[in-house]
Amino acid sequence: MSKYMLAPMESRFADILWDNEPLSSTEMVRLAEEEFNWARTTTYTVLKKLILRGLFENNKGTVRAIVSREQFDSYKSACFVDDQFKGSLPAFIAAFTSKKKISAKEAEELRRMIDEAEEN
Repeated sequence: MSKYMLAPMESRFADILWDNEPLSSTEMVRLAEEEFNWARTTTYTVLKKLILRGLFENNKGTVRAIVSREQFDSYKSACFVDDQFKGSLPAFIAAFTSKKKISAKEAEELRRMIDEAEEN
């Protein structure tokens, strides 16, 4: 799980990469300088950490995601349910809906998602 745990600044940097990929190393450095006021070396250090975690690659000066933002978010969500609700999706939904009612449209969307998950 720690493979995909990101510090807040790493997460913000990853968002920039996902939003702009594929991008050149030069463009990545420029964006990080604009957003964070980072030096080139800082940008490459943080990128290296994300590469070692298997999220991105830098191939001949072009930075691309190996793991999409959607895959990353899905993994984090699954880890949250595992950690906080012992992997029980019904327990998560019960906790969520105990304080907040869902609309008929949301309920229908959840039913559709459950039906699709059962088919697979």
